Formats: sequence, C-alpha cells, structure tokens
Amino acid sequence: MQRGPTGDYTVTALGGEQVRAFVPWPLPPQPPLVLDDALQAQLERATLAVGRLDSIGMLVPDPGLLLYAYVRREAVVSSQIEGTQSSLSQLLMFEADEAPGVPLDDVLEVSNYVVALEHGLSRLAGGFPLCNRLLREVHERLLASGRGADKEPGVFRRSQNWIGGTRPGNARCVPPPPQQVEPCLAALERYLNADVRTQPALIQAALAHVQFETIHPFLDGNGRVGRLLIVLLLHARGLLAQPLLYLSLFFKQHRALYYERLGAIREHGDWESWLAFFLEGVELTAHGAVDTTRRLLRLFEQDTALIRAGGARRTATLLAVYDVLRHRPVIALGPLAESAGVSFPTAAKAIEQLMALGLVEELTGGRRNRLFAYRRYLDILNEDMEPL
Repeated sequence: MQRGPTGDYTVTALGGEQVRAFVPWPLPPQPPLVLDDALQAQLERATLAVGRLDSIGMLVPDPGLLLYAYVRREAVVSSQIEGTQSSLSQLLMFEADEAPGVPLDDVLEVSNYVVALEHGLSRLAGGFPLCNRLLREVHERLLASGRGADKEPGVFRRSQNWIGGTRPGNARCVPPPPQQVEPCLAALERYLNADVRTQPALIQAALAHVQFETIHPFLDGNGRVGRLLIVLLLHARGLLAQPLLYLSLFFKQHRALYYERLGAIREHGDWESWLAFFLEGVELTAHGAVDTTRRLLRLFEQDTALIRAGGARRTATLLAVYDVLRHRPVIALGPLAESAGVSFPTAAKAIEQLMALGLVEELTGGRRNRLFAYRRYLDILNEDMEPL
C-alpha cells in the first residue's frame, strides 16, 4: 500500500552541508496495515514454521546444546554483515583462549555479540521488560571492547549520523537529529509494551525492527542491536521458548532487497512489501533451522552409535568426552578433561580414539596448547557462513 512518506524531514547541518534528516512517525502505521489474502496466508505459514521450530527445540533433551551453537552462529553472521571476517571456528577458538591468526578486533566483536544476546535473554527471563534501558545494556556489552569501544557504548547518540554513502550529502538515509532520538525511542518503547494482543508477534517484530533501524540511535552497532531486537521481542512475546530463530543470514543473502524494502517504507509507506519480505525470511529461516536441528540430532545419534560399536574398553569414558564436544565443539584438553570428569591422560587417550574414528581433528598443528574440534558438527553449522 502506498501511503506516502512515513515521517517528517528536518533540515540539519552535517559535515559542512545541509541535509534532510528523517524523523519517523510513531508506530503503528497509519492508515493501518492491509493484510490481503496473500499476506495473511504468508503470516500463517511463517507462524506455523516458527511453531514447528519451537516444538523441535522443546523436544531436544538438552536445549542448551542447540542454543549454544545457534547463538554463536548468529553472532558470526550478524557481525559479518557489518564487515567482520571471523568464522564460527575462529570464534570458538577465541573462546577456548587460543586464536592463532584471527584478527583480534573481528573476533572480539563477534564474542561481544554473544555476551550481548545472552545478557538480553537473561534479563527477559528475570522479568525485565523489553525497553530502551535493556537496549542500552545490550549495546553496552556489544561494544564493550574491540572496534566501536570508543563509540559511547550504552549511550544514545548526541551527534548526527548517516547511513550509507561516502558523506552526509549522498547518504542512503540520514536518521533523526540527536535531539529527536529519545522522543522517537520513547514512542517505540510504548509500542513494544502496548496491549498488542490483537497484533501478531511477527508483525510487531517486523515493524519494530524497521523503526529502530530508522531511528539509528547509537553511533555504532545499530544493525546488530536491531537484529537482536527481533530475537528478544519474539522471545518476550512467547513465540519461541528457546530463541533459535535468527534472520541475519536471510538479511545477509538478500541485502539489496532488504535496503530497498526499508527505503520504500520511508518514501512511500509501503509496509506491506516489507512484511512480505520479512515473513518470507521468517518462514525460510525457521524451516532451515528445523532442518539443521534434525541433521544435528541425526549426527549425534550416528556418532554415538559409532562410538558404541567401536568396542573400546572404556566406552563410557569415550561417551563422556564426546558429550562435552557436543556442547563445546572446539576445546582444549584441560577444559575437556575437567568437564568430562576424567584425568588429563584419560582425556588425551579418549581424544586419540575419537580422532581414529574420524570424529575429531586437531586444529593448531602444535604439540602444546592444542585445540580439538568436532569437525562434522562444525561443518553443518558453517554452511552459508562465508564472509561478505
């Protein structure tokens, strides 16, 4: 639906030139959204796909097993959108205190994303509302170290910024002037916590993401916080018991269309085209996550059977070490032995046996401070995660 512009333009000075900054009107859109038969059917398919993902997540004996991997996969992809070159293996190596050849700023950025997301989920689990204070806390952890640490972590910007382009005059979009940031965010917070029982959570998440990106309230990290907002909102609304749905990969694969849809909202008020894009992403991502989860569970079953069929004298010890690798697919021998409750020599012997079975490989190539990886597990998680 073509509503015309969805906000006001105000002229502001930036970089020695006069530019038009866009100040979005509060949500929900006016006139209201038009959910025709096609869009309504898409909403139903997306909701059903999310329900299936939530169901399979609850059927997993140890949900933390998948959550650990999915959170880190999301951290890598979301950070890649912002230009980092880190891989999932590099992040896991960094978390294991060994990251040879990894750009430190890149891996710190990804690691901070994990901390930020886990903090947000923990706060929601403790009954804290989804509000601007929580977004500031998430941002503070996101930019706690590495690149962006000097961009006022946890503080709404007090200067003008712009999106895209080489300078303000040719920017793709100039967000609201700094004095308009907090009023715009206050309106967004009211929308997040309004009586939304008549509005599906997926639609609220789609609209809130656009509004946050349009306000662009921080000096750095807005894209990552905006994508985190989707996860936190769906979790807070109860659509997902375990936050396993992450749209960063879909946005990464369709970046040009993503920006085109956001621009169409600002200029023409075409929220419905954005909703169609967003809901398609939700449906495809949820189906993909269900497929990945099933493949991982099959892998675990097959490899457990392989260990049992090996006839090793200490099968129980091998299974204990293997279970640690399912939870921490890149790990050093010391932490592995401690987590498995075995001695260091016993853990070393078990790793040798698992390597002989083709389940584990050593990553560093050295004799000391060695790291071991559950390779087939990582191969599944690494699909479609090449840096841009």
